Amino acid sequence: MTLEDLGYKAELGEYRKKHSLDCFEIGRVISEHKNSYIVKTKNNEYASELIGNLRFTADSETDLPAVGDWVAISEYDENKALIHSVYPRHSILERKAVGKLGQTQIIATNIDFALIIQSVNRDFNINRIERYLTICHSSKIEPIVVLSKIDLIGKSELEIILKNINKRIKGISIVAISNESHIGLDKIKSILTKGKTYCLLGSSGVGKSTLINNLVGEKLMITGEISESIDRGKHITTHRELLVTENGILIDNPGMREVGISNSSAGLEITFDEILKLSHKCKFNDCTHTNEKDCAILKAVENGEVDSESYLNFLKMEREKDFFESSVEERKAKDKNFGKMIKNFKKQRNLDKY
Repeated sequence: MTLEDLGYKAELGEYRKKHSLDCFEIGRVISEHKNSYIVKTKNNEYASELIGNLRFTADSETDLPAVGDWVAISEYDENKALIHSVYPRHSILERKAVGKLGQTQIIATNIDFALIIQSVNRDFNINRIERYLTICHSSKIEPIVVLSKIDLIGKSELEIILKNINKRIKGISIVAISNESHIGLDKIKSILTKGKTYCLLGSSGVGKSTLINNLVGEKLMITGEISESIDRGKHITTHRELLVTENGILIDNPGMREVGISNSSAGLEITFDEILKLSHKCKFNDCTHTNEKDCAILKAVENGEVDSESYLNFLKMEREKDFFESSVEERKAKDKNFGKMIKNFKKQRNLDKY
């Protein structure tokens, strides 16, 4: 295996020399387990942990290594290493952190493409596809929609689903597959490129792990049986894992119940390009596109130019983005006030000594 097989890019070498990291080995984080990491190099895999300085100088969890990161390491025991530095990321796939005010959660880093997996049975939801597209566009990651389990529906039903997607979402690559009959797998293999990184996104049980097993030709990932009561696979994947294969670098993810929108202005602009282009024709510059007179978007929805479901999904995500941004400002204000309180406390304590 070469570093290029792991996704190595020339700019990493330039950064390595500029910041005097040549004395350390370079590797990529392939899995994360609480405070430990597995780092893969071209020759080995190391159970790794952070040096104290790197952990204590991190302002937030986003400064710590994540699956997909390139890191500088030094071996201190057999198959064990210390992580000294995290290399700059060329892309960060993230969502709003669940239950944490104004914070984001990194899904994976240094991603080239995202495979958005949606099963065509009970899990199918175009609104959710638009959410995944938005977080991909925000990170400048090229999305590919993969419709799985097409063996569970008829050809006419699949055609309707494809028509509905194309009606709402323009210019997106869509591949329909069956992990059971292997229909469409050759098409996915033809898209994947060795050395490029692909992150699989989707809800639990849509077939992400099974797809990886089919692509590599062996059972690398544990998969669950289909539940008859809910008509989908059981949740099996519990952590993110990066796999280097002949068909590219694949990152499997636990199923996501929530795809919260964070600071995704650019992502919304790309996902809902047609809607936002219409907003320039609104009478008022501060139009909320909800009840204003002469709102170009509302007119387009009324006459059928814009899909009403897509419009409602846009409004919902726009509100989530605004709420996240206000939450960030609120958290910053709280942190600032807390910092002032600590400073005043220390000052008063010093005065009390005298």
